[in-house]
Amino acid sequence: MTRQESSDSAYERIDDESDHTTRAPVFPPGTFRPAPGRANPMRMLATQTRAEALLTLRHPEQALLTLLIPLVLLIGMSTLDLGLVEQPRVDSVTPRILALAVMSTGFTGQAIALGFDRRYGVIKRLSATALPRWVLIAGRVLAALVVVALQTVVLGGTALALGWHPSGAGVAAAIPVLILGTLVFGASGVLVGGALRAETVLAVANTVWFALLLAGGLAIPTRHLPGVMSSLAEYLPSGALAEALGACLTEGTAPTARALLVLLCWGVVTGALAVRTTRLS
Repeated sequence: MTRQESSDSAYERIDDESDHTTRAPVFPPGTFRPAPGRANPMRMLATQTRAEALLTLRHPEQALLTLLIPLVLLIGMSTLDLGLVEQPRVDSVTPRILALAVMSTGFTGQAIALGFDRRYGVIKRLSATALPRWVLIAGRVLAALVVVALQTVVLGGTALALGWHPSGAGVAAAIPVLILGTLVFGASGVLVGGALRAETVLAVANTVWFALLLAGGLAIPTRHLPGVMSSLAEYLPSGALAEALGACLTEGTAPTARALLVLLCWGVVTGALAVRTTRLS
């Protein structure tokens, strides 16, 4: 038999065997086939929320602003004998410190983060990806709510250790108030951080935070503020939020309609202005 004949007979044997043998594929069909398309929107939202929350919690300045300063004020104002703080001190102080924490995260934290993200082109680059714009916005909002939830747990646990006795019925009513306050201050933060230069945002956000701390009924109860400032504080978002939380957690009653209306008005106005003025870079 010649070499050519032996080669042909070998091919015939292979063909015969292939007719009777079925091999299972090593990889499932489509393993290496491209499947372009947008990911699940809820998965994108969860990933974006997690990234934003971790960035906030890992930033030293944000941690100082959102957690350490409210925690120090809570302990100091609850334990030191200050004449302007009503007895029991921790019951009077805790709702106002929770309002301060919400303001720190929703307004100052969001404004500074957005201002510097715009400066370094982060927002512009993210908007060029497959992420929908609503995911970018909702991710920041949900991240702020996550941070506020962690703040509430830490500050509430510390206040309980100091002898705080919140109203059981008021705790459930305070949750939607905290969410509303976060959204209102978040809209204000986007308004400042989305329209001004990063350096200006840093100065404006910290100045407004300090002003609302003193004049907005947070460090000092509204009734102890001098003259017209006492009436003005009730119509500031910080004063309205502190009043609403105080009604829920201290008195065990529903927030007043005025406090909720003030918060809603601030949220609608600042949110509408933010939509018109926010720039990507």
